Amino acid sequence: MNLTHMIGGERREGDASLESRNPSNTDEVVARFPAGGQQEVDDAAAAARAAFPAWSMASPEVRADLLEKIAATIFERADQLGELLSREEGKTRAEGKGEVMRAARIFRYFGGEALRRHGQTLESTRPDLDVATYREAVGVIGLITPWNFPIAIPAWKAAPALAFGNTVVMKPANVTPATAAALADIIAECGMPPGVFNMVLGRGNVGQALVDHPDVDAISFTGSQVTGAKVAERAMKRQARVQLEMGGKNPLVVLADADLDKAVNIALDGGFFQTGQRCTASSRVIVENAIHDKFVEALAEKAKALVIGPALDDGTQVGPASSEQQFAQNIDYIKIATGEGGKLVAGGQEITCGTPGYYMSPALLADTDPDMRINREEVFGPVVSTVRAKDYDAALALANQGEFGLSAGIVTTSLAKSRHFRKHVRAGMVMLNLPTAGVDYHVPFGGMRRSSYGAREQGFAAVEFYTQIKTVYTGD
Repeated sequence: MNLTHMIGGERREGDASLESRNPSNTDEVVARFPAGGQQEVDDAAAAARAAFPAWSMASPEVRADLLEKIAATIFERADQLGELLSREEGKTRAEGKGEVMRAARIFRYFGGEALRRHGQTLESTRPDLDVATYREAVGVIGLITPWNFPIAIPAWKAAPALAFGNTVVMKPANVTPATAAALADIIAECGMPPGVFNMVLGRGNVGQALVDHPDVDAISFTGSQVTGAKVAERAMKRQARVQLEMGGKNPLVVLADADLDKAVNIALDGGFFQTGQRCTASSRVIVENAIHDKFVEALAEKAKALVIGPALDDGTQVGPASSEQQFAQNIDYIKIATGEGGKLVAGGQEITCGTPGYYMSPALLADTDPDMRINREEVFGPVVSTVRAKDYDAALALANQGEFGLSAGIVTTSLAKSRHFRKHVRAGMVMLNLPTAGVDYHVPFGGMRRSSYGAREQGFAAVEFYTQIKTVYTGD
């Protein structure tokens, strides 16, 4: 298929010089798409700016109804959209459809939130005055979205932006443009007024132009720490709002009192499912000495039994890496870890699955040192390392090491240690006897330290970034 930009309610063609390929079968081109540039960003920003007054002042019921219509349409096409997502990104069929269903629920949720912009009435300190606060739309929002959740993350950024009266220019990842374009088509088809939602396809220069554009009032970005820091610096130079989600190196602590089978299954889910391509993945597992070897043996056995294969094949549990670049990065980090002294006890090899694709066996590296790169840097693949801890206090200290602080988990039967961990671990999201990956759409999402910057995403917290407060005084 040939994709187009969406600018001012119209599909704009260009030289389809870029392409996305099926990571399960790299002989298959999923989509061809144009490389946008400054002109497309200028036109999209202008369209969004022109559409903002009418959209921001429209009845919230208009916005609510439209978002609910978008949600219903996504639900109706969940099988079709899920298959497209799996072909383009590499998630299994179940994972692809599950992500599509999540996107639909996000739009449905924010359809309700459109009617619930919060304000307050207060008593003035002066007699015969009334004081009230109102939340109003910020303006034009630039959205820069990643490839690992190519419909859910665009949804959780675009839905609140639109619900609260903002207009949008979105730049999706060039690894998964067809999935993002399918969402843009649905938004247009459901009757979104021209210019309210715009999409420009292309390389990183499109994102840079969006960040620098004087008509873009705020930027919401999900991606790497390195790129996020550059986005923040450029946007703040012109005093634009910034919201950054920049990944994690999430610790899962397993204590000696844990149910071993439960702990192994939690680590397996958090570390390897969705090919480990989740910013909340349990990529480093900190295990108390007393059970470390038993835990590693059991997890290695489970990892070796996982079925690797094409995303849409029945029975596949772990699909391919999403791109050649990501696949190469996974393999490189395994080599780095073993070179630094880590023991590769399962997987870590390129495998063949009948079609040319980016397949590797999930890797488990044991007895790694906490200062190794494998425990400090985000790999973003099905690669899990274990670190020994002598006791709970040592495990907590290890969990709090490093620059990331997105998600953290603990597996234990001790209520006291669960409570202590919840209070003292330095992470924005804490999972008790659960995988570090897997979050609800109606509650805040975000981390501490260098994992996140700015207001939280999703749920009731989204109103903070996508609105600004106006305080109104009324006298006689």
